[in-house]
Amino acid sequence: MASSKQPDAEAKFVRRALIVIGLAALALLMWQLRTVIVLLFGAVVMGTIFRAIADPLSKHLRLPGQVAMLTSVLLIVAVFVGVGWLLGRQIAAQTDALTQTLPRALARVDQWLGSFGLAHPFQAWFSQLHNSGGTLVSRFGTWLSTASNGLANFLIVLFGGIFLAAEPGFYRTGAIKLVPPAKRALIAEAMDESERALRLWLKGQLIAMIVIGAMTATGLWLLGVQSWLVLGILAGFFEFIPFAGPILAAVPGILIALVQSPELALWTTLMYVFVQHSEAYLIQPIIQQYAVDVPAVVLLFSLLAFAVLFGLIGILFAAPLTVVTYVLVKRLYVIETLDTPTPIPGEDK
Repeated sequence: MASSKQPDAEAKFVRRALIVIGLAALALLMWQLRTVIVLLFGAVVMGTIFRAIADPLSKHLRLPGQVAMLTSVLLIVAVFVGVGWLLGRQIAAQTDALTQTLPRALARVDQWLGSFGLAHPFQAWFSQLHNSGGTLVSRFGTWLSTASNGLANFLIVLFGGIFLAAEPGFYRTGAIKLVPPAKRALIAEAMDESERALRLWLKGQLIAMIVIGAMTATGLWLLGVQSWLVLGILAGFFEFIPFAGPILAAVPGILIALVQSPELALWTTLMYVFVQHSEAYLIQPIIQQYAVDVPAVVLLFSLLAFAVLFGLIGILFAAPLTVVTYVLVKRLYVIETLDTPTPIPGEDK
């Protein structure tokens, strides 16, 4: 009996060791492919946007699914082309003025810091920038490579989103088949809840981006700040990034105003503060009646975590990643594993 039990124990040990090795190899593979995984999630976000437009078209206009999907893509393209056609010349002129004015603004800030006995951080940066031709060429090559990678990632996310939105049932069924049959109904329900929460979050975020961009552009125009339209569009886009986005959007606007006059820079700073307080105490409470509310602490530390794990692209998709992760943790862990009732974001919308 003892001799028969020993091979069984050894077989169990070998099986467990292989499982541990397999899990470690899977974790290493996931880490190596982390950028691809984030791009895949970006495609899911893009596909969700396309489906959010296509589904109402299919429902109310009785369009076939593929026709509604094609119409949603064309509508989004038409919006961007229309904005570019109507405001393209003004945006291009203001962008050119912005690129010429920002170095002067940084130089003024550098002089101001030097007058207080502080170091000249921008002066050192400018001196490095105007180093030998080889260094400049290498820097230009690095910038060009970064821009090319960014464009390639954008195209991957765009076309990946189109493919996912064109046949959502096919990819959804394929993903569900990867889990054991006993858990497929649960995973399907969790996926539906995540998609609903993501759609609601995107809806609320789109409203916030439009309102913040319009308020910022109007405020800068009333104050007489140069490149007000580009800075307003920039503020709207940066609104997609929680916490850090509004600060990043405010920096160039304040610097541009500083070149015109210190008083204007002060008024511009107050304008940005007013816009952000309006968002926090007026816009967001109205939007959250129809969208998804994620605790601020969860969103903040998720932003830091995704920035450390995935870099710049993690910061860009930190908020939607947090929404989906928040729903999945609540549904699969808190409710299913811990058997603790808890509300799912977006379930009562």
